[in-house]
Amino acid sequence: MSSPVILALTAGEPAGIGPELCLQLAGETRQPGIVVIASKSLLAARAKNLGLAVELHDWQPGQLPETRAGHLSVRHVDGCHSETAGHVDSANSQYVLDTLTIAAEGCLKGDFDGMVTAPVHKGVINEAGIAFSGHTEFLQELCGVERVVMMLATEELRVALVTTHLPLKDVPEAITPERITQVTRILSADLKTFFGIEQPRILVAGLNPHAGEGGHLGREEIDVIEPTLEKLRAEGIELTGPLPADTLFTPHWLDNADAALAMYHDQGLPVLKFQGFGRAVNITLGLPIVRTSVDHGTALDLAGTGKSDAGSLHTAIRVGEQMALCRKAANAGEYS
Repeated sequence: MSSPVILALTAGEPAGIGPELCLQLAGETRQPGIVVIASKSLLAARAKNLGLAVELHDWQPGQLPETRAGHLSVRHVDGCHSETAGHVDSANSQYVLDTLTIAAEGCLKGDFDGMVTAPVHKGVINEAGIAFSGHTEFLQELCGVERVVMMLATEELRVALVTTHLPLKDVPEAITPERITQVTRILSADLKTFFGIEQPRILVAGLNPHAGEGGHLGREEIDVIEPTLEKLRAEGIELTGPLPADTLFTPHWLDNADAALAMYHDQGLPVLKFQGFGRAVNITLGLPIVRTSVDHGTALDLAGTGKSDAGSLHTAIRVGEQMALCRKAANAGEYS
């Protein structure tokens, strides 16, 4: 557990607040070691605009990153065509994806112990003619895994999702025994591997109001969710539910659980973001690497103003470090 952790930090959309959030880290002595994956000229230009005195150091695999205040290690990435804060440019799209690829491949090779991502602008990337639905799906394809799980977390609450970015009308059809099984197995396994929880306790939300009200408000709980949960319980996974979502997120249930599993995006995430927006972290489970992210967008209106808040980034780094350390401990046999 004592070996140094090195995290790759992608700076995200060049016109957004990502570059300056990275620069804010240089204002303090840091642990773990951070390597910013970005254009050095972009970072230097933003630092100059904000009046920040930051010395940027070229980083190569095998080196320990700078952790001194006022210094920042950078893995330079070419291809950033525009560095203007607040004004997006689709010509930067391939550069943004290159930063993600370099960080993820570095994790797979062992150069980094995990990656933390600042926000990207999905619309601009798609305007460049590159199909892109988000970090999660991009990293899933790059790492070659069948299923990933989105989980957002604060210090007090973890919420994972069975389905993510789907229109509401498509959600019931997507709630299948196969998907629930895959997501639940990943959630349980990664809570053990990355969070050191020996026997995770998971609350599962129903799909319908009142969890279907015994079939009067929908039969997904009876026909799909409950039978699937019974099979998973037989595997030794500790599951409670399906529970009505309007009562699941109360202390009565949450005080005795390690995570909640919501059926769709806006069933679980509004609760979590109300409880901890600005200090929450987005975690991708099911990958062979550690990946965390901030819980907010590019905030183009704040870019270049010096008013951006790095609270969520600090949380993402702290959680990424904890996950990397837990995985190292698990690999060393410290957790059974």
